[in-house]
Amino acid sequence: MAYAAISKPSSKMNTKLYTGTGASNALTGVGFQPDLVWNKIRSTTGSGRITDAVRGVTKEIYPDLTDAEATQTEGVTAFGADGFTVGTNAGYNTNAATYAGWCFKANGAGSANTDGSTSCTVSADSSAGFSIIKFAGTGGNHTIGHGLGAAPEMLWFRNLSQTANWICYHKDLQSSSGKQMYLNLNNAQGNDTSYLQNTAPDASIITLGANADSNGSGNNIACYAFKSIKGYSKIGKFNGNGNTNGAFVYTGFKPRFVIIKVGYASAGTDFANHWFIFDSQLNGYNGENEYLKCDTNEAISSGTNRIDILSNGFKCRTSNDGVNSSSGVYMYYAVAEEPLVANVGSSIPATAR
Repeated sequence: MAYAAISKPSSKMNTKLYTGTGASNALTGVGFQPDLVWNKIRSTTGSGRITDAVRGVTKEIYPDLTDAEATQTEGVTAFGADGFTVGTNAGYNTNAATYAGWCFKANGAGSANTDGSTSCTVSADSSAGFSIIKFAGTGGNHTIGHGLGAAPEMLWFRNLSQTANWICYHKDLQSSSGKQMYLNLNNAQGNDTSYLQNTAPDASIITLGANADSNGSGNNIACYAFKSIKGYSKIGKFNGNGNTNGAFVYTGFKPRFVIIKVGYASAGTDFANHWFIFDSQLNGYNGENEYLKCDTNEAISSGTNRIDILSNGFKCRTSNDGVNSSSGVYMYYAVAEEPLVANVGSSIPATAR
């Protein structure tokens, strides 16, 4: 049994589903003060929006777009002790529209980190394997600290100052320190040995090169760093089998949040597809679970790229290329709803959705 490092996953990451009111709305029930909120409208088309405590409330960036950071005074206007407040902007709070707010805990507004050659601001919760980093790009080789105390397994970079792609590192891409994906695109993996100087991150620093999207000279850059935590989160890969009795992925917990993206082809030419987001709080049950896409503005779907959410992982229930092609190798990040067996309190194992 995989006993959990975190007995109550919802104390570190939680999903807030809500219906818009068209008026300023203080949303509660998250269970902690979030340091990052990723909002996505579900009932109609609309871009996702990410706000974090390091950049500050009203500052938004868009997972599906190349737009620079914007100030939205009617977006996320406050982080509260048990949730967050949204203003009247349609991306957050159209009357009667439905939304998801994915909430992550770090460590508030952060503090100076001098582990690397360039000082940066870091808000880190090493126990949850998540940190928010903000730094000034140099356009050349340098290093920054990440605050996790162990090597990150996934990184999302975003140039805040100009039009740019999201550069994504994942430990299981081929030649992981030289390959990358783009959070805002459905492209196959790309190859750029300069963005991390062909050097994987270590327990204290991230090594950066000259890529303008992740290190533009004089630009403000945000980076979100993630690491697997036993019984709470898992970053890994799996091979698709092209069958509706699909690949099973063991995580050691019942997932709340799962994001999946094809990384490369196990044979033949690498192919492109979307970033799929599954969440146990969304509508549907196993066999018909709803999903959203990170790299598009599409509304929620209960289409064919489906997974089952199980007590100890997830299982693909499609032969589609999106999550289970027979030639696909898929990257994923999963966060627990509940551990398979808690290390304190109840010893009752988790059940499938």
